[in-house]
Amino acid sequence: MPLFTPFDISYRSRVSAAALALAMVPGGAMAAQVINDDLIVIGSLCVGVDCTASESFGFDTQILKENNLRIFFNDTSSSASFPSNDWRFVANDSSNGGANFLAIEDATAGNRPFVVEAGAGANALIVDSSGQIGMGTNNPVVELQIVDGDSPTLRLEQNGSSGFTPQTWDIAGNEANFFVRDATNSSQLPFKILPNSPTNALTVNSVGVGIGIQNASQSLDVRGADGTTQVLVKDTGDQGPEQMLRLENQGAPQLYMLNTKNGNDWLFSAGASMLMSPTENAGDAVFDLAANGNLTIDGTLTESSDKNRKTAIEPVDPDTILTKVSQLPVAEWTYIHDAEEGIRHIGPMAQDFHAAFGVGADETGISSLDGTGVALAAIQALNAQNAALRADLDAALEAIDALRAAN
Repeated sequence: MPLFTPFDISYRSRVSAAALALAMVPGGAMAAQVINDDLIVIGSLCVGVDCTASESFGFDTQILKENNLRIFFNDTSSSASFPSNDWRFVANDSSNGGANFLAIEDATAGNRPFVVEAGAGANALIVDSSGQIGMGTNNPVVELQIVDGDSPTLRLEQNGSSGFTPQTWDIAGNEANFFVRDATNSSQLPFKILPNSPTNALTVNSVGVGIGIQNASQSLDVRGADGTTQVLVKDTGDQGPEQMLRLENQGAPQLYMLNTKNGNDWLFSAGASMLMSPTENAGDAVFDLAANGNLTIDGTLTESSDKNRKTAIEPVDPDTILTKVSQLPVAEWTYIHDAEEGIRHIGPMAQDFHAAFGVGADETGISSLDGTGVALAAIQALNAQNAALRADLDAALEAIDALRAAN
């Protein structure tokens, strides 16, 4: 039986008998058949050592049939100006236990840029008539559409092959949120967007970042219109004191607040001193807190003394207060931070005042209310003493008048 059964061949040009001759090699094996002209096969074609005379083609026009399936594109271009890369279609590994796949192989470079593994799902990769790509769908509606039943994901993996530190990021979305995942570092989620987030929740333009606005007008522009626009800086740990907001500038950092309804505004300016101004101009400051602690205000200082805000109210003995005041050392002195200016003051030491009266937060300061209270109590005692002396004097004068009248 011949190795191949006859098939119909139609020629576009005459084929010489010599061109169709079969060359026999020693041992009776059939040599390669060479056809020096175009070849047209009317019917289907089976190629491979496992093809049979009774091959069933069905709708297949061509079948490759054996245990190692490859189609090789060998470009024999020899001029440097012509492309000459070789390519190969590969179906499955040739080794025992190898993978099942269909691949396009760059035979010259020895790598496979495109591989489809056996068992890949329906519509794993679709390019529609408009060039849109679908993954998991045969009807992509945007340039790239990925469809999956659970958290469709795009992975970006830097594998270290170019000498940079390996790092993997995932971009994904599901019913809970759209997120960026740091797959290299314990799959942390540094960025999330929850479903039904408002339009312009976060935008970035050439000026800065906008929250609640499309076109930010400042480096950070936060806006709203429903009475809920707020900025919260919160640390839920237990690290103790920490800077929660820091402003730095090559000049006085300033904080400006404006009531857009009535035009009232305030400016906080931190330069050589901390200033508060009722205008946008720091030169109009009405509050000046110097770095040495000196406070100057353009107005009166009113301290709360509302009875309704006090408790444990007890009367004092003015005479006792006066006695302590009379014994309280009072000196003239200068604050250390005012030494260069030579600014002088008169008053008691806080330690002596605290020892005498036992009031105030501690022994390093004197509340102006406590100083005023002590002074008022002493004045009351002096007034009572003065009244008693006046009464004694009046009685003595009356007695003298009586003696004069008797004589």
